[in-house]
Amino acid sequence: MRFATWEHQGEVSAGVVSDAGVHGIPGTTVLELVRSGLATALAAGEQALEAPALPLADVRLLPPLQPPTVRDFVAFEEHVEGVVKGVGAGGGVVPEWYQAPTFYFTNPYAVVGAHDDVAVPPGCQLLDFELEVAVVVGRDGASLSPEAARDHVFGYTVLNDWSARDLQAREMKVSLGPAKGKDSATTLGPWLVTADELEPYRDAEGFLALDMRVWVNGELVGQDLLSNMGWPFEELVAYASRGTVVRAGDVLGSGTCGNGGCLGELWGRNGSRTPPPLQPGDVVEMTVEGIGTIANRVVAGIDLPPVAPARTRSRARTRS
Repeated sequence: MRFATWEHQGEVSAGVVSDAGVHGIPGTTVLELVRSGLATALAAGEQALEAPALPLADVRLLPPLQPPTVRDFVAFEEHVEGVVKGVGAGGGVVPEWYQAPTFYFTNPYAVVGAHDDVAVPPGCQLLDFELEVAVVVGRDGASLSPEAARDHVFGYTVLNDWSARDLQAREMKVSLGPAKGKDSATTLGPWLVTADELEPYRDAEGFLALDMRVWVNGELVGQDLLSNMGWPFEELVAYASRGTVVRAGDVLGSGTCGNGGCLGELWGRNGSRTPPPLQPGDVVEMTVEGIGTIANRVVAGIDLPPVAPARTRSRARTRS
C-alpha cells in the first residue's frame, strides 16, 4: 500500500494512493498511521480506498511524513570510491568503511515534497543531488538484531539528499562530518510504500534489487541497483538502534547509489566537474522501481552576507 500526504485547496490531508488518485483518511497523519502499527495502518488504508479519489494531478504531494529524525548512511562502496577521488584524498575506500555502516544525522525540518522547488543554499556554487532510498521505521526498538529489525520496517520512499559540495568540503576538514552542506533540502516521496509491496524484489542475499535512475533535464546521468548496498536495510536499522533507540517514523537513508548516483562521484571519476554543478532551472528526476518518481526544479536561493571568520585567537587566562 502507498501512503501519502498532500495539499488540496489549502488543506493538508493524509491517506492512500491508488491508480485513481488519493483517498483521504480523515483526522490523522501518515506519521500517526506509522506509529499505529502496520496492521492498523493497512486496515485504515483499505477502508479509505472505498471512498472517492482526488486525481493526483489536482493535488500537491508533500513529504509522505514529517520524520522525527533523519539519519543518512553511506552504504554504497562504488559511490565512496568516486567521491574519494573527487575530494583528492586518494587511496580508495578507507578500511573503516567496511567495518560498520556509517551515518550522520541530517535536518528533519528541511524535508520537501516530490515536486517542490529546491533553492540553491546561500553561498553554494557546487550544488549536487544524491539518489537514495530511505527506510521508515515502523516500531520503537533498542539494540535490535538484524533479524528483529526487519519486523520494525514499515516501508520505503525515494530520498534525494541535496548537497552543497563546496560547503561540505570545507566543513568536513574539521572532522565532524557534513552539516551545513546537507542542511538545505532533502526530498522524500512521492509516497511511502509499505514493506510487503517490495518483498517480491528481495534477492537470495536479502537485498532489495530495485532499479534506481536519475535524470538531469531529461538526460540519464546515473543508474544502479539498490541491491548493490554493502548492508541490507535491516543491518542499517539494527546499527542505528545499537546502544540506543529508534522510534516509529524515523527515516534512514541508504546513502547514494553508485554509477552516477550523484555528480560528486562522476567528478571524481572524470577528473573534472563534468557534468556541471546544478544551476537554477535544472530539473532533477529520480525513479526507483516499485516506489515511484520524484522531480524537483532548482531555483535561485537567497543572498546572505558572507559568514564571519573566527576572531584573532585569545590565550588569556584571566579577565581583563
